[in-house]
Amino acid sequence: MTQLSETVKELIAKARIVSFTEWEQSHPKAAIAIFQAADDAGRYLSDEDLMQIQNLSPDNSAFIPVAQCLRDRAAEIVDEAREQVLATYPEIVQPGGGLYPPERAQACWRDFWHFLCCITYGIAASHTSYTSSTGLHHMNLLYQELQVPLDAMVLGLKSIKAASLKRCEPNQQEALTPYFDHLISKLAAFQ
Repeated sequence: MTQLSETVKELIAKARIVSFTEWEQSHPKAAIAIFQAADDAGRYLSDEDLMQIQNLSPDNSAFIPVAQCLRDRAAEIVDEAREQVLATYPEIVQPGGGLYPPERAQACWRDFWHFLCCITYGIAASHTSYTSSTGLHHMNLLYQELQVPLDAMVLGLKSIKAASLKRCEPNQQEALTPYFDHLISKLAAFQ
């Protein structure tokens, strides 16, 4: 595997998608700390985390079961998104393609997993605007530096949305769409 440059390492550290600063009007500090701890660890919220958040902020926890469902089905959702990207851009993982060698493709699929994780934070908190403009700026710079194929990443995020929504109740899909569209629009702005 190729070594990452110091610039890339610095950008990775700064490319934090989620920001919890605007959540202070709707969530107590203890609830925000749970979200922050999960984000710092790069993991989905656990059942215990979600229960604590629901107890601390019951007025903003209507979609916690949805966040739990998406977390539990993250692997299959990401697999569906990967399949859609590969069906649309079969050459992308071939020599000369944007996700070649295989390590680049694996990094892309990890980003899909992480995108869904970030979306579940927003869903669990009932916050459709959950991104950090500074973190996204650094992610954009990182993607430029690494020459990440943005058309494939945006398609992947749209595919994550489709795969996720079909696992939700039909009466919830419209209310959940903005959580996905928020990140899709931010990523699409990189192009």
